[in-house]
Amino acid sequence: MAVHPTLGTYYLYVEGDASKLFCENETNVARLYGQQVKGYFKDAFHDFIVNKNSAAVNPSRCGTKAGVLFSAEVASGQQAQFRLRLSAVQHDGPFADFDQILNEQRKDADDFYLKVHMGQTNPDIRLVQRQAFAGMIWGKQYYAYDVRQWLQGDPAFPPPPAARQTGRNADWTHLDSGAIFSMPDKWEYPWFAAWDLGFHAVTLALVDAEFAKKQLVNLGHVWYLHPDGQLPAYEWNFGDTNPPVHAWATWRVFQIDRKQRRMQDPGDPGDILFLERVFQKLLLNFTWWVNKKDAHGRNLFQGGFLGLDNIGCFNRDEPLPDGGYLSQSDGTSWMAMYCLNLLRIALELAQHDHAYEDMATKFFEHFLYIAQAMTDMGGKGIGLWDEQDNFYYDVLNLPDGETVPIRVRSMVGLMPLFAVETLEPRLLANVPKFSRRMEWFLKYRPDLANLVSRWTVPGVGERKLLSLLRGHRMKALLRRMLDPEEFLSDYGVRSVSRYHRDHPFAHYSPLLGKTLSVDYEPSESRSRLFGGNSNWRGPIWLPVNFLIIESLQKFHHYYGDDFKVECPTGSGQFVTLTQVAEEITRRLAGIFLENASGLRQVNALYPKFQQDANFRDYVPFYEFFDGDTGRGVGASHQTGWTGTIAKLLQPRPGYTWATKAIVASNKP
Repeated sequence: MAVHPTLGTYYLYVEGDASKLFCENETNVARLYGQQVKGYFKDAFHDFIVNKNSAAVNPSRCGTKAGVLFSAEVASGQQAQFRLRLSAVQHDGPFADFDQILNEQRKDADDFYLKVHMGQTNPDIRLVQRQAFAGMIWGKQYYAYDVRQWLQGDPAFPPPPAARQTGRNADWTHLDSGAIFSMPDKWEYPWFAAWDLGFHAVTLALVDAEFAKKQLVNLGHVWYLHPDGQLPAYEWNFGDTNPPVHAWATWRVFQIDRKQRRMQDPGDPGDILFLERVFQKLLLNFTWWVNKKDAHGRNLFQGGFLGLDNIGCFNRDEPLPDGGYLSQSDGTSWMAMYCLNLLRIALELAQHDHAYEDMATKFFEHFLYIAQAMTDMGGKGIGLWDEQDNFYYDVLNLPDGETVPIRVRSMVGLMPLFAVETLEPRLLANVPKFSRRMEWFLKYRPDLANLVSRWTVPGVGERKLLSLLRGHRMKALLRRMLDPEEFLSDYGVRSVSRYHRDHPFAHYSPLLGKTLSVDYEPSESRSRLFGGNSNWRGPIWLPVNFLIIESLQKFHHYYGDDFKVECPTGSGQFVTLTQVAEEITRRLAGIFLENASGLRQVNALYPKFQQDANFRDYVPFYEFFDGDTGRGVGASHQTGWTGTIAKLLQPRPGYTWATKAIVASNKP
């Protein structure tokens, strides 16, 4: 029996002979810190089972943590079954209707996913998508963390070390979490992570839009958002800098939710209150970025490693070894994307309240200032775009005024693709003040207007396009991205170009007296630097691939079918941008779906998982994937943002990727 002051009383029934184990859900300070404290700590079950220490569990059979230990000998080819039932009511025969209830619940789940699959006829796609959703739902967890209480320590135990008062999270004493969050991975990363959470919310919106909205509302709640406007990053350092994807996530969740609501009521405007609530908090966060992460007030941003761990030759979370600072292509591109996301939200809110037209104008102008800064840093005629290589790079600004492009061909240089938005004429017609101010700005500031991709040329359906990339730069960038010898793997877009396998980037640091380098590492990291095994030097990561695909879809929405690029580079075949998006989706799906031989590339090195009927259809969702083979790498149960594959597997009108490849894959 479990008793809770708000949840009430629950009863756990166990069928058959089993041992009940009890302890407290408390840290074993005796083992970790050598403190002379007796108790039954949270590692008691391991100690009892593995170390055969019967004294580890509470003999009084009570505690805040409980477990049931079954023992059985199972012969080869046989099986054993254990049944448990948790109920809010008492039962005389708790297992009499067990099978009936289980079958009813299974049918309910089947019926639910039948609607989610939207007529998808491929059974393997349905299997992978459903397991991805299931993993994300399983990843929900109650997260309780009162930072102020943690700093003070538990009154029942010795005080925490003095260093805690000045260590991590010491300046987040306002944070008092007591909510259910979507975790990156309950096994290895059992806490919310801010930018992961944005991708979780977009995917979970397909199956539970209310929960997805709540995630984004919670993150901006006064108990989480720092008084200075920073969003908490993750437990081990709330003050770290994560990519600002939350405006994008908010807009996408709103769109998905509105589409679902309109199936019941075609005139439903969507959850405007949700959009407005989160928008108000994002304004505070945007201001924090501008005030804290633009060190020299030039609309060029620095944000630490921005979640990309070891993608560069420097540890971007620390002062640079030879002084100076980086003007980051990724940090600045994220902020350009942030501007356009907030612009689009403001325009939507302005459809209902014209006061928001002023905010739309603000973000339109700020986007143009960022575009200018990326083209000409501080009036020097030098930008983040490199004409020699036709690519975007971080630029190192040294103390003597010298600027040095960091010529690493990485995801950092592809991120300007993310800053794109198309605006419908009907939308603009409903915001006349914004439209007039925008046209004035473009007329009287042609130096800025010329930076905006084809604003004065209407696209398909008279749409307008806002983007960091004009046609030439976009084609040049896509030429590299779609080159199999650079970014395009058989299984998605790599985080670092394979060019660096034979041509490592090298930068000599006079202060360190050594050369810092970056080469192509397609799977596990060969270094413990900058985040250990979380490797961004070549593997495929689902979240950034997801944003590439959505960006290509937006570009196609404007350009239409007449704008074509070569895909893959060197193939001689020119296709539309939406077909490129389909092709990348097909390759990403190829990580998880069965190939012609009945194998799944995610398990490429694991014959047991590939061939054994007990394993082969249970798909693992890894943290990232080998840039050459597509096999799973990193945390093995991080359905989290890898679960975005469920969103990509959702059928779209006119999509054919599941049945037809643009160019036959050369995978083994």
